[in-house]
Amino acid sequence: MDENSPVFAIAVAAELAEMHPQTLRQYDRLGLVVPGRTRGGSRRYSMRDVAQLREIARLGSEGVSLEGVRRVLELENENKALRDRVRELETALADQLISRPGARVFAATATGAAISLKAGSRPQRNTQIVLWRPPR
Repeated sequence: MDENSPVFAIAVAAELAEMHPQTLRQYDRLGLVVPGRTRGGSRRYSMRDVAQLREIARLGSEGVSLEGVRRVLELENENKALRDRVRELETALADQLISRPGARVFAATATGAAISLKAGSRPQRNTQIVLWRPPR
């Protein structure tokens, strides 16, 4: 079972969050915490939902409006999703680096741009002769 598994009935979630079940129903209607549903339509809350309910209570006790709470939760959820995506990309990159060592080699051009080279190859050098004359 992970933190996102919807396992708690509304009465249990309300007790864990130290709230009245009607408050949980209201927060569901407002979209603050949207629990999973069983086939019969009963609400099922996860540990993450319970943690969000506790966060709502904490923010509310500090004077944050429900709209402010909604925005804070939205930003926290977005932040978590972005952190998860970064972790996923870091893992994919590490897998690529392990499976293809030395496959990506870069060099800099005279203008400072980066160019990709095949492993074991060198960039071509410009061997042209340029005649320089001082300005008059």
